[in-house]
Amino acid sequence: MEKVDITIIGAGVIGLAVAARLARPDRHVFILEKNEAQGGGISSRNSEVIHAGLYYPEGSLKASLCVTGNRLLYEIAGVSGIPHKKVGKLVVAANSAEGEEIERLCENGRRNDAGSLSLIGRRQLAQLEPRIRARAALLSPETGIIDTHALMNCFLKQAEDKKARLLCRTRVSHIERESPGWRIFAEGDKGDAYEFLTAIVINAAGLASDTIANMAGGHYQLHYCKGDYCSLSGIRPGQVRRLIYPAPVKNHAGLGVHLTIDLNGRYRLGPDATYIDRREEYGVSPEKAALFYEHARKFLPFLKPENVHADMAGIRPKLQGPGDPFTDFVIREDAPGFINLVGIESPGLTASPAIACYVGKML
Repeated sequence: MEKVDITIIGAGVIGLAVAARLARPDRHVFILEKNEAQGGGISSRNSEVIHAGLYYPEGSLKASLCVTGNRLLYEIAGVSGIPHKKVGKLVVAANSAEGEEIERLCENGRRNDAGSLSLIGRRQLAQLEPRIRARAALLSPETGIIDTHALMNCFLKQAEDKKARLLCRTRVSHIERESPGWRIFAEGDKGDAYEFLTAIVINAAGLASDTIANMAGGHYQLHYCKGDYCSLSGIRPGQVRRLIYPAPVKNHAGLGVHLTIDLNGRYRLGPDATYIDRREEYGVSPEKAALFYEHARKFLPFLKPENVHADMAGIRPKLQGPGDPFTDFVIREDAPGFINLVGIESPGLTASPAIACYVGKML
């Protein structure tokens, strides 16, 4: 029976970052992916934002790994030629209550060491973004955007150059303890079944990470939280140069409907946040366009209803249920040689290289 040193389950941005970090020519590393290619799950359905670390409680894994990951991502992207841009971000306040929220957010970001942050008033905001309407704003210069697929391809190349193997269309069906390692049972897309032994398992399975963890004796339950996006048409590139976010709402499942910009200068609104049953369903109702327009016109006064169109959706793998307070990432060795990465939602993309370093230190 084939024996490997490390098996990584999931070839999204987290699994690939871990593979790039851990692979080396004298290690036998497998990366298992149920989809046809790497990055076919939640990693391909996000805002592609490099977050600065404003929102997460001081001392949490989300805060520390986001801040470290932010700096690592810019370094990796610069060295490897991955398309990216440090566009900056404004969190805007429409009234005094929201002004107090962005002041709290600014203090939290400073405690997290989330780069240089500044609170600005209406006059300075008008100079930076004359098309935006708000009473005040928090400016985060370290926020940016990145080509997620190029990043994943970079991680995969680094891993494969060090002899790691990516096995797509491979679904894990069962896991058994086999001291001192683990026996993995897997199925191919044509129904073919096989098994192998591995010394270490790293569970980076995204939406299925609780299922994989529970195969090895875990007790996790993820909540699926869908985020819809709308695209914008009829708006010239450059009218708004930064990402624009609303003031945060306590215990909200997301960051509010916000304006993002891709590397081609196209604008998009979203995502919102709606808890759903455990299913991967990515359709977006046309009715969302009108709803997003009403959210966004508060700070984008030039927007017209005909500019907004239903687009795509993603799903967050949340440990936090509806109305629950903050829940941190789980990165834990729950059994000898079995490391679970569960609930890796936003800022998972930003944190990916830092998560890889964190797992590497655990080993």
